Amino acid sequence: MVARVNTVAFQGIEVLGIDVQVQMSGGIVAFTVVGLPDKAVGESRERVRASLHALGLALPAKRITVNLAPADVLKEGSHFDLPIALALLTVMGVLPDVEMARYVALGELALDGALTPVAGVLPAAIDALAQDRGLICPAACGGEAAWAGPGLDVLAPVNLLALINHFKGSQVLTPPKPRLQEEEARPPDLRDVKGNETAKRALEVAAAGSHNLLMVGPPGSGKSMLAARLPGLLPPLDPAEALEVSMIHSVGGLLEGGRLLRQRPYRAPHQSASLPALVGGGSRAKPGEISLAHQGVLFLDELPEFPRPLLEALRQPLETGKAVVSRANHHVTYPARVQLVAAMNPCRCGHLDDAALACARAPKCAADYQSKISGPLFDRIDLHIDVPAVSPADLSLPPPAEGSAEIAARVAVARAIQAERYAGQGGARPLRTNAEADGELLERVAGPDASGRALLTEAAERLKLSARGYHRVMRVARTLADLDGAEGVRRRHIAEALSYRRIAPGR
Repeated sequence: MVARVNTVAFQGIEVLGIDVQVQMSGGIVAFTVVGLPDKAVGESRERVRASLHALGLALPAKRITVNLAPADVLKEGSHFDLPIALALLTVMGVLPDVEMARYVALGELALDGALTPVAGVLPAAIDALAQDRGLICPAACGGEAAWAGPGLDVLAPVNLLALINHFKGSQVLTPPKPRLQEEEARPPDLRDVKGNETAKRALEVAAAGSHNLLMVGPPGSGKSMLAARLPGLLPPLDPAEALEVSMIHSVGGLLEGGRLLRQRPYRAPHQSASLPALVGGGSRAKPGEISLAHQGVLFLDELPEFPRPLLEALRQPLETGKAVVSRANHHVTYPARVQLVAAMNPCRCGHLDDAALACARAPKCAADYQSKISGPLFDRIDLHIDVPAVSPADLSLPPPAEGSAEIAARVAVARAIQAERYAGQGGARPLRTNAEADGELLERVAGPDASGRALLTEAAERLKLSARGYHRVMRVARTLADLDGAEGVRRRHIAEALSYRRIAPGR
């Protein structure tokens, strides 16, 4: 007899159906797992054996073969423990095979039979609902699975015994309720920042159009302080965005208590981060920081201190909104629609513009320092601003009257205008902000007037703007017009957008 239980494997946030087949036969006593398992899956036989022993069940003295089909797909992770155990219990006659066929199961078993949390429950639940099946998962992940939809039958037991009792009819498992991430502390307020009004304006423009931003200034000028306040200007995740972002964090095993995210991610990796940590990869092709920041902010402080190959690896995700991880045995794509915010000193010592503090190598040290960032990466950043040191006079001033709440209200209005403008324009993936619109779409639905176009054409010729730079100026100008509530892009919007454009590193 062969028993079958449905489970899943993951390629990025894509779900692959896996058929767990268990056969007991005569011959030499053995417990073998086949079907390209990794070490964690291969070790599941010991956890399963101990869990069944904790329930007072012993495996028959037979040859047990577990096949994970299709056999040419690499099986990774500890979530195969539960489906293997359920298939064993089915072939032993403890559980009904007809009922098992109605569910997709995933979970890790402790040695005492308890079910412990695993990654990827949310995408697995959505896939199970699409196949008109139920889901069996650990109790700690039940709130995560419940977000897949009201039509999904979710069983979330605390241990294997509770699940057996449920199918035997001696215990009823209560359906889990959807759980949201707890309300975080109020984000830092922009009212705390004194001076640097130009930087505040650029931060508002960046938030309104989801534009990439680079801040250049001496140490202590408030660059990191400004970046930390950007999430407070952004609108909260809508339901579709929250589900998409939470799926990435679920695959990465970062959903605490199975609670869906409600705030836009803010990720700030250190300069010592590796390439797989930032872009994604590793032995199991996990999502990197750029994917974990999807629909949120990726902040890179001291940008030139990051290794050059790592920065160059950001170019493709910033352009396409996708992080592609290619390996010999699989090809994984993660969403990576992020808003890059970077900060850097103008030179290594940081005091290029202050003759009293600058080093003896100025200004050559500035050119050497900024040349660590390639021109193509600079070209992908929409807003370039200088953040000068805050004077003691500014620090003694009272807090400004306008804070994050007032600016966030204007940002929300501008984003609503953009969402209405691009409705139905993005095909399968709807566009939401100006930063996502390509040049052709901008020309068709949001092009500048004759005066603005003449200024942009002249500036592009004089400043030697690339085609990418030309269209990024148009995107920023369109955002400026949205903040003004203007129907079209005018000359003043083009002029301000050009003022945020850095021509090349060190210039």
